[in-house]
Amino acid sequence: MISVLLIEDDPMVLEVNRQFVEQVQDYKVISSAPNGVEGLKLARKLNPDLVMIDIYMPDLDGLATLKQIRAEGLITDVIAITAAMDVETVRRVLQNGAFDYIVKPFKFERLKKSLENYRQFQKRFLEKTEVSQSDLDGMLFRKGVTAHKELPKGLNRVTLERIRNFLHEQGRPVSAEEVAEGTGIARVTARRYLDHFEKEGVVTIHMEYGGIGRPTNRYMIIH
Repeated sequence: MISVLLIEDDPMVLEVNRQFVEQVQDYKVISSAPNGVEGLKLARKLNPDLVMIDIYMPDLDGLATLKQIRAEGLITDVIAITAAMDVETVRRVLQNGAFDYIVKPFKFERLKKSLENYRQFQKRFLEKTEVSQSDLDGMLFRKGVTAHKELPKGLNRVTLERIRNFLHEQGRPVSAEEVAEGTGIARVTARRYLDHFEKEGVVTIHMEYGGIGRPTNRYMIIH
C-alpha cells in the first residue's frame, strides 16, 4: 500500500480528498493535518510515501511546508492540491520538487490519473537498482502525451504540439475559443484536442461563471 498524509485546512475538502484517495487501488490515507506545522510533525513521525498538500493554509503554508520537507531531506513525495493558479506559485512549487499540481476544483478522474502515474513512478524505482535513459524518459515525461503513444483517430501530433505550446505561453486558463483563435484552427477542433488533454491529465478545467447561460470551460496546462 502507498501511504498518504493529507495536509488541508478545510475539513470538508479534507474529507473529499480522503474519500477520493481511498477509491484508488493501493492507496491508504494514514493521517491528516490542518496546517503545515502539524503536517511536518506527522511527516517526520510517519514517513508517508506521499504528502498531498494545500498551498493556502494558516501557520505554515503549503509552499513553505514543501521547502521544509526538502530541507530536512524527508523521503516523501508531494502532490499539491490547491486553488492557487498564479504562475509564480505553480513554478515555485514545481521547482521544489512537487510530483504534480492539481488545481481546485478538480474531478476525481484527474486525481486518479495523478495517483496512477505516481504508483507507476514508484514501482519503477522499487524494481531497479539502476535506470537507463529510456527509464528516465518514461518517468520524467509521465504526464505528457508522448511520441510513443498513439493518438485517437482524427488528432495529429503537429496540431497537438501547436496547442500545447500555445497553452504554455498563456500562463492562465483560456477558453476553447481563445485556443482556436490563437492557433488558427476551428473551435470544435480546439475542443477535441482540449478534451484529449484533459483525459491525459495535461490540463485542468476551470469553470467561469458569467451572466445568463452555461459557464465557460477554461483550460490551463499543468506542466
